[in-house]
Amino acid sequence: MIPRTLANEITTSMREMPAVTLTGPRQSGKTTLARNLFPGYRYLSMEDPFTREQFLDDPRSFVSIYNDHVIFDEAQRTPNLFSYLQGVIDANNHPGQFVITGSQNFLLMRSISQSLAGRVAVRHLLPFAYSELADAGLAPENLSEWIIKGGYPRLYETTIRTSNYYRDYVETYVNRDVRTELGVRKLADFQHFLTLCAYQIGQTPQTMMLADKCGITRATAQDWLSILESSFILFRIMPYYNNYGKQLVKSPKVYFYDTGLASSLMGITDIDRLYDSPMKGHLFENAVACEIIKHFLMRGERPGLFYWRDNHGTEIDFLIERGGVPHYIIEVKSSTTYDPHAWATIDKLAERMDVDVEHRILIYGGNESMMTRHGHVITFTDIGHLVN
Repeated sequence: MIPRTLANEITTSMREMPAVTLTGPRQSGKTTLARNLFPGYRYLSMEDPFTREQFLDDPRSFVSIYNDHVIFDEAQRTPNLFSYLQGVIDANNHPGQFVITGSQNFLLMRSISQSLAGRVAVRHLLPFAYSELADAGLAPENLSEWIIKGGYPRLYETTIRTSNYYRDYVETYVNRDVRTELGVRKLADFQHFLTLCAYQIGQTPQTMMLADKCGITRATAQDWLSILESSFILFRIMPYYNNYGKQLVKSPKVYFYDTGLASSLMGITDIDRLYDSPMKGHLFENAVACEIIKHFLMRGERPGLFYWRDNHGTEIDFLIERGGVPHYIIEVKSSTTYDPHAWATIDKLAERMDVDVEHRILIYGGNESMMTRHGHVITFTDIGHLVN
């Protein structure tokens, strides 16, 4: 098993809390990680029909048998389980009783908030960060390959072809999560919607355009964006609202949790197609956003990542907040060659935001980090230092 950085945070949380919930997209390695970290715990998959029927037939007897040191996998399939676990947790009154995993965050968190609030630590496991693969000696040869391949564990643990993996992943996700668990019926329209969302990465999604192209209402388009977000397919980065003297854009930007999935949806399956695509810069920006988000989550922290844009189009790609103020302001350029002109926006706004030179960052596609009079130029592989 390739080591996961989140493992330390999970084991620490299990010493502090009665239960830990491990959530994230399907096939991100949640089950594998939980079973490896806690080999002495009994394992139950609530997707297994027999196990689910056991619980539904006699829930009190079920939880009296499985009352401590248990991994409940895909627990959102049995939402009533959480009410019974509340009683067991309160009666046992010690940390480390249960590990609860789930791939449908909306259903899972709704059950937790109703029954287990204050009793469970919630941690998120995403596909591999680039840094995790680099530490294991398995990182792709270059950033372009990383953008196309993405970070889903099966791609690094088997010989499956990347294009086949993502095609099957989308079909499984649409059929299992979207239809079975979330009740979406227009599956072809939803799959089209998902593909259109890939072309929106790094932008504020135009829900009316998405709705028109898919033949759905704007309200349905908003609902479908929420479904994709709760399923860890995409995430939104909110604008930073401090005014600094100008009216600001207040719509979120959208990114995919995995650039391999986004690339596949756009038909970008090899490096030549990536180089020729007008989406190349957007995908690099997406990769940067993912890596920052993953480093926050691997530490058990809420991502303090924003962007800044005024109504004249002046934009800072990313802003990392600490203590309620901007800590880093970040410009992203996919070029492998350093260009001093890339600092233009940061030079213009940094003093107004009270961000000193040490915290002005340019992330580019090159291989050498350096300090300049404008701020730090860093490579993709050094992104983790912005969070640590």
